[in-house]
Amino acid sequence: MASSITIRHPGPGDLSLLLSGGDDVFDRPVRPDQAPAFLDDPGHEIVLALDSANVLGMASGTILLHPDKAPQILVNELGVAERYRKRGIGTRLMKVLLGVAVARGCDCAWLGTEDGNVAARAVYRRLGGAETAGLVVYEWDDLDDGLPLGGHDSGGI
Repeated sequence: MASSITIRHPGPGDLSLLLSGGDDVFDRPVRPDQAPAFLDDPGHEIVLALDSANVLGMASGTILLHPDKAPQILVNELGVAERYRKRGIGTRLMKVLLGVAVARGCDCAWLGTEDGNVAARAVYRRLGGAETAGLVVYEWDDLDDGLPLGGHDSGGI
């Protein structure tokens, strides 16, 4: 069955394909208001694993531009439908996504994952990724509720 699975790098004309994403591939249902913007934005990349026209996996990333270094890719997500796991699909998706990043001029890729995400960590190690110890991650959920301490400050740090 794995031989019938293909990896595709969709573009703006592939909206219907992205919208048909499997229920257990993405964290939430694909949003019809966000999917076209995602596909149209050159700063975002996604690759899909397909069995015929059925989306069974995906990997996405954001191209980060810096004034002082080459572009980098932040890998946002890797997801494979439960029934297709442990077949190398996640590894294939990551290889293609990293190849897209190289073609876009990226010289670095990075991501964060949870300590307990054993399957994802195995994929990233298999691809030669180095774990960084001592990294602290900060998260701001619900930014639309306003920033703490009175909102936006255009002053210095």
